[in-house]
Amino acid sequence: MRLIVRRVRPSRRQMKNLTAFEIKTGWRYSITATNIRHMWGISGSQHAQWLDVLYRSHAVVEDRVRCDKARGLRNLPSQSWTVNRGWMLAANLAADVEAWTRLLGLHDVDGLADAEPDTLRYKLGLHS
Repeated sequence: MRLIVRRVRPSRRQMKNLTAFEIKTGWRYSITATNIRHMWGISGSQHAQWLDVLYRSHAVVEDRVRCDKARGLRNLPSQSWTVNRGWMLAANLAADVEAWTRLLGLHDVDGLADAEPDTLRYKLGLHS
């Protein structure tokens, strides 16, 4: 098993969740445990930097899944295939509308261009 430790300066958003050691040193640590030694046919995949990028890119995927659940995918699965198709269509339409809204109307608004779906709904007054 390999442990990959990253040390970064914490953002203001992360300050309330720091440990006493992280507050004392001023650094935030994240640890990834992996059993991947290298990936067959990919040069450089044995380096820790490559594995770090691999896991960090997967975190982006998990973040998108969390946002998609906030848009309605948490209601899946249903017992009916038709209902599941309807929920998927509605969630994908919501994602498209949100993306176009961000691109066309919120690209220059601080705090809303990259906000979570719930924050965006609250700030724009679209309470459900």
